[in-house]
Amino acid sequence: MVDSSTAGIVALIGCAVALAALIVAVVALVRLRRLRADQRVLLGTAPADDLVEHAARIEQEFRSLHAYVGEIAARLDGRLGTAEIRLDGTIAHRGLVRFDAYNEMSGQQSVSIALLDAMQSGIILTSIHHRDQARLYVKHMAAGEPEYPLSPEEVEAVRVALAGEPPPEPPRLP
Repeated sequence: MVDSSTAGIVALIGCAVALAALIVAVVALVRLRRLRADQRVLLGTAPADDLVEHAARIEQEFRSLHAYVGEIAARLDGRLGTAEIRLDGTIAHRGLVRFDAYNEMSGQQSVSIALLDAMQSGIILTSIHHRDQARLYVKHMAAGEPEYPLSPEEVEAVRVALAGEPPPEPPRLP
């Protein structure tokens, strides 16, 4: 039974205040534990004197990582430069032209092929077919200049190669 006197009312109010203080303390404890867990995620498990020391350590690690990434980028640039030099020497332009060397009814069996690199150096192959024989001619080209004069079909093969367009479609025989 609750005493309705002043002392009883004060005791009830005291109990209510104590209960409210207990609830506030439990909430504060839960929040503190969450904050410490978040702090462990941020600072790690190693004991740190303060946040400034931790920030200085993170900055040092960042500088070390930055230097490492810079070194890797420099090595990759070197490797890329080497690869580009090597690729410049590969076949970059190719052209093919078919033609009828002897104006026969046998079709366009002769062919000129230009295989050039990025500096317009390479070879031009011409195969001339006749009914009973075939001949193969090879001419070297350096920096866009052939070592021997080119035939009109070879000039066309070089033009097609440098233009990057497909060869013209040969006319069909009826």
